[in-house]
Amino acid sequence: MKMEVQIRGYREDTEGTDLLVHLPGMKLGYLLSHKRVESGELRLDDGRHITAAQRRKAYATIRDIADFTGYLPEEEKEWLKYLHIIRTGEEYFSLSRCSMDTARGFLNTILNHAIENGIPLSEPGMERTDDAGDYLYACIRHRKCAVCGREGEIHHVDAIGMGRDRKSVDDRCSRKICLCREHHSAAHKRGMKAFAQMYHVYGIVIPEDSRLPMLETMNDISQFVTL
Repeated sequence: MKMEVQIRGYREDTEGTDLLVHLPGMKLGYLLSHKRVESGELRLDDGRHITAAQRRKAYATIRDIADFTGYLPEEEKEWLKYLHIIRTGEEYFSLSRCSMDTARGFLNTILNHAIENGIPLSEPGMERTDDAGDYLYACIRHRKCAVCGREGEIHHVDAIGMGRDRKSVDDRCSRKICLCREHHSAAHKRGMKAFAQMYHVYGIVIPEDSRLPMLETMNDISQFVTL
């Protein structure tokens, strides 16, 4: 059962928060007393709805994916919505009135899908995302250049240093970025600070609870890294 409710009041203590919830037009006494319903799910709406910029990014990315797959944009949009629902457990939503958080998550899903499947975008992915960290991690995870989307290699922003055994170095707290050979060379030539300012990308520390595909441990990443 799904319904809209009104929060009339709350009280906080050391163990959590008690809510006084009103359900307009609903009589649930019988359900609560005879069915012994004692738990449920709560989803809070902070009133922030999808922005025009988020909607533009979503539809532009949907069009790029549709051009690649051959489906009509409207068909592709519905397929991508259900992909997002499967991956996140979200309920069905509309891009005309969903929340900002849902729009942000949907953008993550469709950009990850494009990166994972090598789908070219008509503008840099960093211009499409609402979550730069998620985008940059997806590029690392799928070995795609964070600038152009081509096949890439991992670049240590915090350099390991010449002459050190990469297999023995614990680089879990080092910032990394995935770049194609062309942009990797440009990063070395210009310096990472100037390169980051030019392309609006930067290195990230990979979360400890994440696992890169085909890698058993974080240290194994060194075999894919060129400095």
